Amino acid sequence: MAGRINDEDVKAVRDAVPIDAVVSEYLQLRNAGGGNLKGLCPFHDEKSPSFQVSPSKGLFHCFGCQEGGDTITFVMKVDHLSFSEAVERLAGQAGITLRYEEGGYNPAHQRGERIRLVEAHKLAADWYAEQLAASAEAETGRIFLAERGFDQAAAVHFGVGYSPQGWDHLTRFLRGKGFTDKELILSGLAQEGRRGPIDRFRGRLMWPIRDIGGEVVGFGARKLYEADNGPKYLNTPETPIYKKSQVLYGIDLAKKEIAKVSHAVVVEGYTDVMACHLAGVTTAIATCGTAFGGEHIKILRRLLMDNGSARVIFTFDGDAAGQKAALRAFEDDQKFAAETYIAIAPDGMDPCELRLAKGDEAVADLVEPRTPLFEFALRQIVARYDLNTPAGRAAALDEAAPIVARIKNSGAQHEVAVQLAGLLGILDTQFVVKRVAQLARWARERGGRGPAPERQQRGPQHAYAAAPVHPTAPRGPALNLRNPVYATERELLKLALQRPELVSPAFDAYGVDEFTAPPYAAVRQAIQDAGGAEYGVADPQEYLVRVREAAPDDTVRAMVTELAVEAILLRREVDEAYAGAQLVTVRRRAVERRIRDLQSTVARLGTGGDPAQLAASQNELWILQQYDQALRERGAAAL
Repeated sequence: MAGRINDEDVKAVRDAVPIDAVVSEYLQLRNAGGGNLKGLCPFHDEKSPSFQVSPSKGLFHCFGCQEGGDTITFVMKVDHLSFSEAVERLAGQAGITLRYEEGGYNPAHQRGERIRLVEAHKLAADWYAEQLAASAEAETGRIFLAERGFDQAAAVHFGVGYSPQGWDHLTRFLRGKGFTDKELILSGLAQEGRRGPIDRFRGRLMWPIRDIGGEVVGFGARKLYEADNGPKYLNTPETPIYKKSQVLYGIDLAKKEIAKVSHAVVVEGYTDVMACHLAGVTTAIATCGTAFGGEHIKILRRLLMDNGSARVIFTFDGDAAGQKAALRAFEDDQKFAAETYIAIAPDGMDPCELRLAKGDEAVADLVEPRTPLFEFALRQIVARYDLNTPAGRAAALDEAAPIVARIKNSGAQHEVAVQLAGLLGILDTQFVVKRVAQLARWARERGGRGPAPERQQRGPQHAYAAAPVHPTAPRGPALNLRNPVYATERELLKLALQRPELVSPAFDAYGVDEFTAPPYAAVRQAIQDAGGAEYGVADPQEYLVRVREAAPDDTVRAMVTELAVEAILLRREVDEAYAGAQLVTVRRRAVERRIRDLQSTVARLGTGGDPAQLAASQNELWILQQYDQALRERGAAAL
């Protein structure tokens, strides 16, 4: 192991790298008075900045979570480095050569793991870029870029490269730089072959993925040849330095402009980011092979500072998949203080295609905010229902009301509720307004985590769900599977874990309270916390891992594993009809339970109770009875 870093060198590193310069690479800092700067803490979630930096003292402190220290401590905590790794990184930025108390100059193979992996990625990125610029084989990649409007200067700006088709070109190159086979495998740049490590990426166009500090931590690789049997896009696997849910492509280039103008544009792909930046939209970023989620929001919030004028614009393809992605983005909307918008080109083109067809001005015009994300979500929901029938209007209201309840501006919330009543054709406007107000009140009581019980529900069916959803449901005694209620709930959970494509997206609209067996309710909560069954459709390999990780304890985790491997009871092929039957059965039982509760309430209020409460209960009862009839008659089509 390397010896202890010389104390004088450690002090030189602290003095050479200003703490505000380092911290501002990760979050936006503003004047806090008294020579201090403030920002949103990167170590815990907060809505107002309690994280302060004192450039004169070289220290930071968060008054919310009590984290604090100097420049080295900050780098250690924010990037999960050891002390020596943090010092080595800062020394490299400052051009300081470190001395070690034992062993003299630190040889390369003794450096920290993260430092080594980052260094391997930097060398790989430079090597890939050289291949694209100079090798004859890379002509296919150069043509691919040119056809999409990107010249060599654009490739250099974004660091785009090319991985040769041979088995181990990069592996041999990095071995020559002193990297071990173990390091190459761990980095994700190589994988095990029959006779040792081989290149993970071969014959592909390469986009380096950088973290917010600008260091290359992974790659996105685009297929170029028909003979390549791999996926269209192949990303670096999860490694000690690369977590796809925690990186945004282009954030290193966009962060300063995002912080400056309090504005971010989220696009879908690497070429879309390139097209936007070249068209002057330098706040564009993209996720890396995964849906936009909570960890990405944390990155943006630290840059946007959650001021009232901040804006986040999502651009999605105009097809069904793009609309679905937009609705999924809205699920996390309440985590932003920024206003969120959606931009979809009228002809359905993505920014790269739009720039090629209509030029830079068309791209810049596309991302001008026009449609609030909540408005788009409402229109998409309402369009799915037959508003000519009472059941259709009631169902649409049940799904749309939670959306309106989540509008951040309370003044606009009432106005949109009135508009929703008109949109649905419900004459009793006050009923809709009160419904939205009730859901908003539930959200406030739950600390802003969304309406309960309908926060996660995109289906139309939850007027009957009256109790808030708790983060973890209690676990009860052993289940009696002769109970048909428990048996059906078990079947539905097995389908959600094993065949999510058959029950998604309907399953994700089911509340935790629809599962009457406490262990099953806990599993339903874990699925919800892991991103829902829709995540299983998008990324089946990681889905079960995430559900197990989301389980609150070993008991629930064991139940998840059990349901994931237990055979589905049906003796013939499992299909949509069978899945639909389980969905309908569980839903109808929940509706029937709520109907019974309401019938009791109506009977009680009918003997001298509050007339307004009686009318509201009668109206809700009628809506649910209509919905129950629709489920009986139309089955899964009524979900």
